Amino acid sequence: MIRNGSGLKNSAARLEAVARQSGPQAAYNLLLRGEVASGWRRPSVAIYDHSLHLIGGGQKYGCTMAKALQDDFDITLLANRPVSLDTLMEWYGLDLSRCSVKIVPLDRFGQTERNQIDPGLVSARTDNPFEAVSRESGNYDMFVNASMLEMVYPLSNVSLFVCHFPERSKGAYFYVHHYEHLIYNSLYGAEWISKKWHISPSHHLYPPVDMEPVDSISPPKDKIILSVARFETGGSKQQAEMIDAFQGLRTRFENDLEGWKLILCGGSSASNPYLEKLQQTLHAQSGVPVELKINVPLSELKQLYSRSAIFWHLCGLGQTNPAHVEHFGMSTVEAMQNGCVPIVFDGGGQREIVEHGSSGYRFASIRELSDRTVKVIRDQNLRDRLSRAAHERSKLFSESVFTANVRQLFKHLADEYAQGEPL
Repeated sequence: MIRNGSGLKNSAARLEAVARQSGPQAAYNLLLRGEVASGWRRPSVAIYDHSLHLIGGGQKYGCTMAKALQDDFDITLLANRPVSLDTLMEWYGLDLSRCSVKIVPLDRFGQTERNQIDPGLVSARTDNPFEAVSRESGNYDMFVNASMLEMVYPLSNVSLFVCHFPERSKGAYFYVHHYEHLIYNSLYGAEWISKKWHISPSHHLYPPVDMEPVDSISPPKDKIILSVARFETGGSKQQAEMIDAFQGLRTRFENDLEGWKLILCGGSSASNPYLEKLQQTLHAQSGVPVELKINVPLSELKQLYSRSAIFWHLCGLGQTNPAHVEHFGMSTVEAMQNGCVPIVFDGGGQREIVEHGSSGYRFASIRELSDRTVKVIRDQNLRDRLSRAAHERSKLFSESVFTANVRQLFKHLADEYAQGEPL
């Protein structure tokens, strides 16, 4: 710690020497670390997501990380489009009151009617529109790139890259290898990071899932098969295939399926040709016990989970592109937290969640989906056993486990960081 004029001069001289040799950012990083090492302030952390202005699971991951760290670090959530702290807290039911939000505008994309920022539009023939984010990253002790955006070069002393799945191949402005720490959210994702990017990830943090019912006394289950997934315009969540599979079940096992219905719940944009096609299909088949629930509030979603007996998830079935297979499966865990019996596609991150025959079933074909569903429908004792096991299994992926792991990781990073030379 600086105690006299001589110490101040020595520190200034050291910073000037670093600036001449390595540039002003290196000198500023030295100054930042020296302040923390001197005990003058706690470390600052920026958590960046280029889609923070849109509600989503990846964005919740970053916000939950912010919540876990806000008592011990100065947390700033970085966005490229306007979004308020109150909005984020409302979307995700998280207390982020000790965080702040900063907007870093991107001139390349501007504030167009198209609300999504698409990194796929960037190529070697264009300037890197995310340089503004890179510059901003240098203002913090630690920078967390929480949105898998490989085009942001980190300038902070400590840098972390969160990758849910390596969606894009190495291309223009690929800077992932410049991050000190690479966080992956599933073993499936880690496998493809190594295969696609030839980089070894360093830290495993399963997503935080917090859909546990408030009431410890669960209500009786209704005869509902539930699916919760976005209505993607390309149909990757396969709601149309679920409708066909359910119809096939009702045809093959008419007596067993009496009174059962399928509910497809998920978010959708205002204009969605795929969703419109589903609606037209069901309208043409009047009397079919299939319901579509679009953009339902959290309270209604929780009620659906609590009432449903079985949960379906088909994403990945018939796909050859690994990016189109469920990378983890947060909605599957949400269902399991509510005692729904999961029957999910046998691939991707679902294999890490559902233990086949113990806490649910996995399938590789529509025939297997149908046979395992009717098996669960016919046997109430089996359904009860799987329900209890699913709930117990879901505890591995809870918000409390995520929070503890995040705090442990960042405490280790902060302890190392504070061992720098004081000013």
